[in-house]
Amino acid sequence: METAVLMRRKPKLAYVVTEDWYFYTHRLPFAQAAQKAGFEVVVITRYGSDAKRIEEQGIRVIPLAISRSGMNPLSELLTVSRLASLLRKEQPDVVHLIALKPVLLGNLAAYLARIPRRISTLAGLGTFFVDSRWSLLAAIIRRVLSQILRHNIVIVQNQDDEMFWVNAGVNAEQIIRLPGVGVDLGRFSPRPEPPGPPTVLLAARMLWTKGIGEFVRAAEILKSSGVNARFVLVGPIDKGNPAAISQRQLIQWQTARLIEWWGYRRDMATVYHQAHVVTLPSYREGLPKVLLEAAASGRPIVATDVPGCREVVKHGHNGLLVPPRDPQALAQALHILIEQPNLRRQMGRRGRELVEQHFARDHVVRRILSIYQQQVSSP
Repeated sequence: METAVLMRRKPKLAYVVTEDWYFYTHRLPFAQAAQKAGFEVVVITRYGSDAKRIEEQGIRVIPLAISRSGMNPLSELLTVSRLASLLRKEQPDVVHLIALKPVLLGNLAAYLARIPRRISTLAGLGTFFVDSRWSLLAAIIRRVLSQILRHNIVIVQNQDDEMFWVNAGVNAEQIIRLPGVGVDLGRFSPRPEPPGPPTVLLAARMLWTKGIGEFVRAAEILKSSGVNARFVLVGPIDKGNPAAISQRQLIQWQTARLIEWWGYRRDMATVYHQAHVVTLPSYREGLPKVLLEAAASGRPIVATDVPGCREVVKHGHNGLLVPPRDPQALAQALHILIEQPNLRRQMGRRGRELVEQHFARDHVVRRILSIYQQQVSSP
């Protein structure tokens, strides 16, 4: 009888992620799909302002502070110990680790807790891999991860990252490439352009590695040459990231009338409709959600020709690609779309078609759910 009861127990899925807001904005649909498929779902994360929103969906949130930028060995070992204790208590059938720090620490904790079924999602390579100041640390992390990931299902978001980990020694058969988190085609839909001067939007966390410095310089170049346009930043300050831009700097740019900073916005569908062009001059991405949403909203895109961005933007088709860290090239590309409304509308239509064909959220949800189900059904 006891064996029969155990066999009827719901399979348990545990997510480990640093921030509750990130889980809520990027991963909640996957958790909801797992719930509907019969999984018990728990989220181990920092308990912040979005934790209650997650709990309202019937998902239990277990508080655990994981520093994204800390590198104190004692502090990290304590985090591993606490996480291992939580995993031993919860005994999930599958643990899904999302982003670099949870993948590093979470795999160690899961090993100590004897949780064998582990999924690691590496949504891009992070600041350490794009900033030359951290090249030695990046090399160490790459070596460590190449060993850890041999015992995981590894989810990446673009072809460049897939080859990066294959070259690092991870078996190609363990790697699954998914198109980011997909996009909700119902929530993000095309609308006509608003009246007034063209508005160029950059929506991201306020990080230097998102190309925000280049965006401000491009705005300065265009304004000094008499181009009539608005340049808008939308997104929060990310104090926990070593590439964070200070509030003081953002206010200085705004005071100089180079850009407008609208801060963090939850109503992103409305924000895209207020823009004429969306840009992301990032140094490297996994597969940027903002570009998927912009394309779904029928807006043309200017992005850098780097991993992640070029997965969404096809040069000359639904947007323009420019070299990274090149404000002059960025200004030239933005100028083309600022001055050509017909081209904007044409590229916007093509962008919508592209996401409908390749990046619909329902498709990504089905894929990730099949991975969970395969894990719990495997011996």
